[in-house]
Amino acid sequence: MSVETSGGTPSTRHYDLIIVGAGQVGATLALQLAPLLERQGLRMALVEADDRDQPTFHAEQFDPRVVALTPASQQLYQRLGLWRHIEKERVCPYREMHVWDGEGSGRIGFSADELGSEALGHIVEVSVLVRHIRQALTYQSGVDLLSPAVVRGLDRVESGTASASDLPRPLSSAPLQRLTLEDGRKVSAPLVVAADGVESRVRELAGFAVREWSYDQKAIVTTVRTERPHGYTARQRFMRTGPVALLPLRWRRETQTPGPWDAHYCSIVWSADADLADELMALDDAGFRARLGRETEYALGEITDVDRRHAIALAQRHARDYVRPGVALVGDAAHRIHPLAGQGVNLGLKDVMALATEIERALNRGLPLGEVSIVRRYQRQRLGDNLGMMATMEGFKQLFGSHAPAAIMARNLGLRGVNALAPVKNTLARKAMGV
Repeated sequence: MSVETSGGTPSTRHYDLIIVGAGQVGATLALQLAPLLERQGLRMALVEADDRDQPTFHAEQFDPRVVALTPASQQLYQRLGLWRHIEKERVCPYREMHVWDGEGSGRIGFSADELGSEALGHIVEVSVLVRHIRQALTYQSGVDLLSPAVVRGLDRVESGTASASDLPRPLSSAPLQRLTLEDGRKVSAPLVVAADGVESRVRELAGFAVREWSYDQKAIVTTVRTERPHGYTARQRFMRTGPVALLPLRWRRETQTPGPWDAHYCSIVWSADADLADELMALDDAGFRARLGRETEYALGEITDVDRRHAIALAQRHARDYVRPGVALVGDAAHRIHPLAGQGVNLGLKDVMALATEIERALNRGLPLGEVSIVRRYQRQRLGDNLGMMATMEGFKQLFGSHAPAAIMARNLGLRGVNALAPVKNTLARKAMGV
């Protein structure tokens, strides 16, 4: 992968594919597609607004941003040859999951042993993932990383406006999407993929309609140390003000001569009504530790240490369509859901797998990547699945946020009932795991 910084000429440079956004989803898509394009002599541009926004791995400190990768997402990184490297750093499997209602006796538990699986999933720091993905991309000669490169404009042009000698072979007759960057550079390709996050500039420029609403909640994320080890179990307590999750992490101080893992660390995601979240952020560390211990019912004993806290406003956002001729949305650019089930990044990686499959199909058939059928097939695969997950998360949010006695009774009965029906419970678990 070559790296280009700002300061180029305003002439247009042509590619076969442009991906905007080099975070986890965009970089993963680039890595999956790079060998396919390179085998056919095609080139890709990966456009990143500011590399300083990418999370940085610190050997002595946990990244506050973590993801709960499902086995399906793990298998993607295994196919890309990355998982063995990621595993050597700070990855924590969780083999059980305990979920309970803070206003009743309803609870449900999931176990990898019951499913015949090694783990229900893995908690991975975003910085670990992005670093390994980006490092793997450096070995791909057909990828240009343009950074810093802020997208300022997007327009559709006919390929005839450029000299045929300047165009890669498959672009000779295909309409092009042309991006104008803030520094005056222009790049074009028959297909532009927007992986530039929740506030996607490409989505806005392409005119995609979006449905969105605020939850009037904020998610507080940080890392804590607990009195008792987590036992490789993910825990979540639902309250009327929002759920709090304890996601297991593990730490090994002796990196050269590895000793045992320290399993007293957890990443927390505390989704709380905005007023409460502001109150929690205003507490000193001792006050926050005490409050968190009470709200998690001391499931792991006292909270003995807490890292810096971060608060993120929560909202639901979904593009009405994921595709336009020559443009496709993936990941948070297409959909954003409540973090209560930790499915956001896994949905984005499902987008990656589906779009990569359609692009590979097109390359094998000799179709130009701007062919509308490619992105339409991708949308048919992903739109319904994402909408279904969003509806499920919205239902959980409304049900567990209700103060009505009937709703409280119903959800507690439901949790206990499903927990007692192993076949139903395990079917739900397998669906969440993507297997």
